Amino acid sequence: MKSFFTAVLAASAFFSGSAFAQNTKPAAVATTAESPEIHELQTIEDKWTTALNQRDQYGLELVLSPLYVGVSATGDVTTRNQQIVNVINQEDKTATTDARVVTVRMLGDVAVASGTYSYTHKGTGGTVEEKGIFTHVFQKQHGNWVCLNAQRTLIREGAPGKGKARAKNESKPELPFHIPLFSKGDKSTAKVDDKN
Repeated sequence: MKSFFTAVLAASAFFSGSAFAQNTKPAAVATTAESPEIHELQTIEDKWTTALNQRDQYGLELVLSPLYVGVSATGDVTTRNQQIVNVINQEDKTATTDARVVTVRMLGDVAVASGTYSYTHKGTGGTVEEKGIFTHVFQKQHGNWVCLNAQRTLIREGAPGKGKARAKNESKPELPFHIPLFSKGDKSTAKVDDKN
């Protein structure tokens, strides 16, 4: 009887393991501009951009999940409701955003889109254009993609005093995703006082 129970247990483990292996799919990485995943997520990013540029509350509600959390390039953390209020109350009516999806990783009903963005707005000395990279996490809900989480990072235009030495460390522009490399000399020059 004990050997029969062991055989049944081993068979059930084998079949459940093989069923699990059939249901799990490795994450697909889409890296070409022609991929359907990038095209699909770029369409959502375009809707998001249009909603921001036209100060469209309803359009923003359609692309942001009620659970949305965004981290700006300056480290500010906002929710979906705060994003909507910011769009409605925005003083700079000339501010525009543009986003381009570069890579997409599909993980079932979750997609992670990474790309580049630019944000043009009025500054104290005139028009300012900020460029950076983003990562947006989307989830498919009721047949539509909505953003759950967003993270933006500004791209440094140049390190002071680096000149030609920095140019050899830059990423190749022909690569699909350009991220500047940090040089070794970018450590803080602040001195720490040792008070013993």
